[in-house]
Amino acid sequence: MRSTRGAFKVASFRGIPIRLHYSLLLALPLLTLVFGSVVRQAARTASVPVELPGVVPFLWGLVVAVGLFASVLLHEMAHVFYALRTGGRVRSITLMIVGGVSEVTELPRRHRDEVLMALVGPLTSVVLGVLLIGLLAVLPESRIFTPRFALSYLSGLNIFLGLFNLLPAFPMDGGRILRGLLAGRMGLVRATRVASGVGKGFAGLFFLVGLLTLNPFLFVIAFVVLTGAHAEAQQVRARAVLEKLRVEQVMTPRFHGVELDTSVAEALADLHRARRPALPATEQDQPVGWVEVAELLRVPEPERAHRTVRELCRKAVVVSPEDDVWSAARRMVEAQPPLLLVLERGRLVGTVDGNDINAALALHQASEEGRPGGWPRWRQERPA
Repeated sequence: MRSTRGAFKVASFRGIPIRLHYSLLLALPLLTLVFGSVVRQAARTASVPVELPGVVPFLWGLVVAVGLFASVLLHEMAHVFYALRTGGRVRSITLMIVGGVSEVTELPRRHRDEVLMALVGPLTSVVLGVLLIGLLAVLPESRIFTPRFALSYLSGLNIFLGLFNLLPAFPMDGGRILRGLLAGRMGLVRATRVASGVGKGFAGLFFLVGLLTLNPFLFVIAFVVLTGAHAEAQQVRARAVLEKLRVEQVMTPRFHGVELDTSVAEALADLHRARRPALPATEQDQPVGWVEVAELLRVPEPERAHRTVRELCRKAVVVSPEDDVWSAARRMVEAQPPLLLVLERGRLVGTVDGNDINAALALHQASEEGRPGGWPRWRQERPA
């Protein structure tokens, strides 16, 4: 459910943005050099002239590198297509240095569908590899070595990509398949804990093999698998807690906001007194949006007494006191506001921000460890 930072949108698929991470800009030249060197080495081994007029092997290295990331995109699109067909929700697809990531904000409802959603990606890669081999077989014989080698090498990379992703190294596809198979008997939290442990074991194995072979790419994979497995386990545990809580149990009670006609200078003073980075913006006590201290500080100091909050107000993202906290947290990730406005019958009754949600998780952990504390309900504490 986390937002991927450091990426920019280049296209969309079924309304879902496709982004390129800046790390890809580092990986592309590196893979171009690697694949270009492989072309030269393979040509020498086969005693085949590789040079062509006006063309260098590194150009074909670039073709293979771009083809590889296009294949990864097809792999991720297969995941997304199946997730959408089975009730899942996907925020974005991001291509980065270690491959692709689909930000699934809501998994399919049935564990069987999660297994199949994870499986279709590797199957797509393997099928694509087989199709490229078939295309190579029907192409007419040619003395031009590099195009045929690029096609052959890309087919092998796709098959390797599909098979490698089937390793049960959570959160890779194989690990998600393992989690989906276990979830029916263990429940999602325990299944995720087991799959996460297996993933961390594979991360250690990748690191050890990388150390023995001096392969830096395996170090990167080990780090991504280790951090990904830990983050996924934390997220599932958090979801199990937050789905049981109502917004009214974690929100900060608040019945007034910063009026739209308030000056920027006065609004900054209100935010300072409240010790909050953002507050609701209201018009005659009716909530209409929110205003952020960082936005207010961008106004030059001499202008702050004359400009109003109305100019800087952002559209509100609203939840109900009866909504579960997990749904509220998901809305914060999707819409990216600094806080949510809690409305009851059209009236402002509170706000929820990241600190409120983190405090709820900390309180739950404290109660699990036997420390004193409980879940207050704001209705019992709100003033008359």
